Amino acid sequence: MDLTKFTHACVRLDDGNRKLVIDPGAFSELDQALDGVDAVLITHEHADHIDVDKLKAAAQKNSSLHVWAPRSVADDIAAEWVTAVGPGETFDAAGFSVETFGGQHAVIHPKIPTITNICYLIDGNVYHPGDSFDVPTKPVQTLLLPLHAPWSKTSEVVDFAVSVRAPKAYAVHDGLLNDVGISFTSGLVENFAGQHGSAFARLAPVSTVSI
Repeated sequence: MDLTKFTHACVRLDDGNRKLVIDPGAFSELDQALDGVDAVLITHEHADHIDVDKLKAAAQKNSSLHVWAPRSVADDIAAEWVTAVGPGETFDAAGFSVETFGGQHAVIHPKIPTITNICYLIDGNVYHPGDSFDVPTKPVQTLLLPLHAPWSKTSEVVDFAVSVRAPKAYAVHDGLLNDVGISFTSGLVENFAGQHGSAFARLAPVSTVSI
């Protein structure tokens, strides 16, 4: 399976004829990410994780495209090609086996209402937690690790990577950092996660690895 990381939180999985995208947000290269994709998973409603206009345009071009998203997103789009999902579900998405976890976005500030956030485990391999540090109840082979956010601190990023204990971890949610911040934070995560058997790396935008 190939994993392509786009700017910030969006990733694409390609495995033969199977193509799936997670969190095509406004910071990402969506024309490339959504090209030819039949399945899209949305973790939550924030604009850096879903560009509704781009998603609707993709659905108009591709009648096979289907989206799974939290109820708030599904109700907002209100289209037959969107299915609402919650935590604790399993379903097939364009040939990929998907399990859901979590349920709540991490707290940004006590005065900001929390929203639904769904974490996805794809083919028992790739885990995208969205905006959360929810540890799945099943083993993970490839962790997509939120490197930086208004709701996190670096020690929590490290602790999450160590708790999940995936053999591989790749940075996502890194679009708000400059090069200095990315280098510093990545170095800390690589050091501490590596001590617990998790090989961490940050991929340049629009680059692909086999997983």
